[in-house]
Amino acid sequence: MTTSESLDPVTVVDKDGVRLTVDDAVATVTLTNPAKRNAQSFALWRALAEAGASLPGSVRVVVVRGEGASFSAGLDRQAFTPEGFEGEPSFPELARLGDAELDDVIAGYQSCFTWLRRNDLLSVAAVQGHAIGAGFQLALACDLRIAADDAQFAMRETSLGLVPDLTGTHPLVGLVGYGRALEICVTGRYVHADEAARIGLANLTVDRADLDAAVADLTAALLAAPRSAAIETKALLRDASARTYDEQRAAERAAQARRLRDLAGLGD
Repeated sequence: MTTSESLDPVTVVDKDGVRLTVDDAVATVTLTNPAKRNAQSFALWRALAEAGASLPGSVRVVVVRGEGASFSAGLDRQAFTPEGFEGEPSFPELARLGDAELDDVIAGYQSCFTWLRRNDLLSVAAVQGHAIGAGFQLALACDLRIAADDAQFAMRETSLGLVPDLTGTHPLVGLVGYGRALEICVTGRYVHADEAARIGLANLTVDRADLDAAVADLTAALLAAPRSAAIETKALLRDASARTYDEQRAAERAAQARRLRDLAGLGD
């Protein structure tokens, strides 16, 4: 094998509208159904979960993107038909499940998104075009979001008589505040790229032609920090809102003690 061949990205998962490729410390999860604007299905969610479970230990950054004009237009409308997806429970069938069983089913759907928040990973959503409903929540499942100037975010579940349940509500409130999150979710309106950057929903907005380059630049910057320090910092920041000021101070001290001992070669 030549050096150039060894550096080629390796495809690890490619099924049900999801492709996972790994290039050393960087993994890319791509939604691969541009003809349907990367609409999501239960099978796609399972493939997302498989992608998360298939990551080699070398991966530090995960980039999530969609092929074609849109990041993801949300749950495939076929899910809302009486028959639903072939071989899958329809919404009426799900509604007839007992409380505990239905809770388990929804928790399983959520787990397809939660792995993107693991402390040992930094996840980046590269969003172009539509990010609607489940697509919006997939972007929110990531730690960071870069939006092309044509990006449009919308949470349309409430207009369908449902609620956002794919882990998106907690990060949305954390990013934009309760009042704005409530307004975005209940009205179902579009949040365009310029507003997304202004209210903190997007970390950065760039011209559509520059999206790939911006993602590459951010990925390189994230990889520049030592992995252990990045993991400890993410854990500190993720849990900060659940702690009191003094609890956070204590968590900082404990994390720094671990880092100092590790740097001195005294860690476990």
